[in-house]
Amino acid sequence: MSPSPDRTQPDLSYLLDHTGHVLRTRMAAELAEIGLTARMHCVLVHALEEERTQAQLAEIGDMDKTTMVVTVDALEQAGLAERRPSATDRRARIIAVTEEGARVAERSRRIVDAVHEQALAALPEKDRATFLRALTSLATGHLGTPSPAPAGTARRARQRS
Repeated sequence: MSPSPDRTQPDLSYLLDHTGHVLRTRMAAELAEIGLTARMHCVLVHALEEERTQAQLAEIGDMDKTTMVVTVDALEQAGLAERRPSATDRRARIIAVTEEGARVAERSRRIVDAVHEQALAALPEKDRATFLRALTSLATGHLGTPSPAPAGTARRARQRS
């Protein structure tokens, strides 16, 4: 095996992948304590904001149709949400959050906020706002839209090189 060439820049892909992975696993562990997944949390919180269809919530949560159906099924089984006909489009189904679902969504919102606060607490206080502005600029600008994957390639987590 040949040695890696000397790096002239930090491995940004690894840094973003690794920190994102750790943040997601911490979030998943905390939400699991109240019986939710991150997807279930996303659907509950966004369905509470306004009347939204299953398709709209899937788009917000970056979920495919099958994943969305499984997520809503789990929310219904837990008594946290239900599918209802839309008042404006009889072909569409909205996701209505139950009273218990609203209580759980508030708990999950506090959990998510706490996990985010803990992550940011690792940075010096004076750097937090700058970090968030820079990351937001990347996420909404240059790195806001993924490139299409080449045909026949599988998506997988990147390993540190």
